[in-house]
Amino acid sequence: MCGIAGLLSKNNSEITSDRLKNMTDIISHRGPDGAGHWIADNGRVGLGHRRLSIIDLSHEADQPMHYLNRYSIVFNGEIYNYIEIKETLLKQGYTFKTQSDTEVLMALYDREKDKCLAFLDGMFSFVIYDQKEHTAFCARDRFGEKPFFYSYEKGKHFMFGSEMKCLWAGGLPKEINNRMLFNYLSFGYLENPQDLTETFFQHCTRLPHSHYIKINLHTLEIDIQKYYDIDWKKIDKGISVEKAKEQFNELFYTSVQRRLRSDVTVGSSLSGGLDSSLVVCVIDELKKGTQQKQNTFSAVFPGYKKDERKFMDVVIGRTNVDPHFITPSDEGLIADLEKLSWHQEEPYGSASIYAQYCVMKLAKEHQTTVLMDGQGADEILAGYHSYYLPFFKGIKKEDDYKFQLKKYNDLHSANPINGITKKGLGDIVRGISPMLVKPAKKLRNIYKQATSPTLNKDFYNQYKNEVFDASGNAFGSLNEALYNTTMKFGLQQLLRYADRNSMAHSREVRLPFLSHELVDFLFTLPENYKINEGWTKWIMRETFQHTMPHEIAWRVDKIGYEPPQKSWMENAIVKDLILSKRNKLIDNNILNSNLLNTAYIGEDAHTGANNNWKYLLSQTLFE
Repeated sequence: MCGIAGLLSKNNSEITSDRLKNMTDIISHRGPDGAGHWIADNGRVGLGHRRLSIIDLSHEADQPMHYLNRYSIVFNGEIYNYIEIKETLLKQGYTFKTQSDTEVLMALYDREKDKCLAFLDGMFSFVIYDQKEHTAFCARDRFGEKPFFYSYEKGKHFMFGSEMKCLWAGGLPKEINNRMLFNYLSFGYLENPQDLTETFFQHCTRLPHSHYIKINLHTLEIDIQKYYDIDWKKIDKGISVEKAKEQFNELFYTSVQRRLRSDVTVGSSLSGGLDSSLVVCVIDELKKGTQQKQNTFSAVFPGYKKDERKFMDVVIGRTNVDPHFITPSDEGLIADLEKLSWHQEEPYGSASIYAQYCVMKLAKEHQTTVLMDGQGADEILAGYHSYYLPFFKGIKKEDDYKFQLKKYNDLHSANPINGITKKGLGDIVRGISPMLVKPAKKLRNIYKQATSPTLNKDFYNQYKNEVFDASGNAFGSLNEALYNTTMKFGLQQLLRYADRNSMAHSREVRLPFLSHELVDFLFTLPENYKINEGWTKWIMRETFQHTMPHEIAWRVDKIGYEPPQKSWMENAIVKDLILSKRNKLIDNNILNSNLLNTAYIGEDAHTGANNNWKYLLSQTLFE
């Protein structure tokens, strides 16, 4: 796990060691174990790297790395199946000087070129310069675990980095993208659903996950291609439950085993939910018979109704782990907010992000460099309540529709945390057959903002015709909805939070649920294997009900890392901070001055409006 940066230019005077150093120094938190910089003999390619040593701790594995007197690479991430790939390459005559996955990646690229990506089980962003062909190849992993930003001026230069601050340090002006700010303040968008390349800053472009860029360095023209996708319509309706469970078990254990490969300590993030608990329990099983003890790290909120400590204790009691806890607080948020926002670079949805930030800090205090985490399971296995509507839509003409709806009602009506109401159930029933959901949603958003007093009139009029289209959120089936949140709009936000929060403390996060082999398989399962009799993640619960405690496998009241944000926002210092940020937005002609007469309201982490939180995060963009 590392940080990368660099510059490709037709003007060799643009690339200097000092410029590269500035670009990598600003992300030293991503790689405190070493720094490397290299400029090609022609002066038109400059590569920079910050290293967090995980695999092959020797200096032989430092970057930029060179191979066959032809290729040079800067690489951020991990190739979890590098051992298997290396064995194949050795048989084909390739030789290696290191024990690193970086060198394996370069050898594989030599053999396969852009087709190499199909062989990788990993999280990554990298740039490979081919001296012979005078080309550069840039790629990002399938789901977007590792970031890649760039600024491009056709025919002149291509500048890239693991974080946008690399580009600013390289000389790119820091300018806010007001179109993104408008949609965020109006509707809470943290990304543009129709264009995932867009960021909150001008001229800072995000390479979408599952894509690569080929760069012709003679002309400095770029070619962007998508190399991976999920066929969500391809469902194996004939697979039996037992066969599905067998394959799920095999693929998940393989994924965990590969992600345990490390030359430094590996621990786990434990939230008390189904996903992280399963990861902890599987690792515990794999470690039996060894002298290794798994460290777990958790955020707890004593006295808060949504505290998950009791579920964590159940897992801890079942396993041989060494647990560690931290209690994030409003005082801590105040102290850390500036640094937290600096690392995140763009707005984030709630104070839940701070809880994750604190967990990573705790892991650093206990010298645990790598953390396993359960993120991604909700998006591929239907873990959120919002998935019930597309599920029922998909089965509305099937015989068991009424049965499934009754089971859903029976299971969740008495849920003390996130149970359903009569209105909620009615919304699902009514939502099954609307004729005008898609166009109505967009029109409703536009009307909502047009009648809203929150934005400065001039700011609103400037961007009122640039409302992001939300019509793609109405799905006719569960698999379509899962595909959207996995590959289009949802998961990537969470992965961004995890990357920035872990790297802020020089930690690495690994996600066993995001093995593409596992993801591809789960998408082929019938939809009632994912939601069944009211249960989300049904096939996962069935498969691993004996691997983890029963009260975890079959718990209903999912929470996650949700802090007491509302009470934090009622802290006088937090309130004053938010109001001062809001007032600055008014001074900058972003918000309407009428807000000065609006009562301040603290909001829970997952409320629909969360306006005051948005004001807090919006102003940080200007700082």
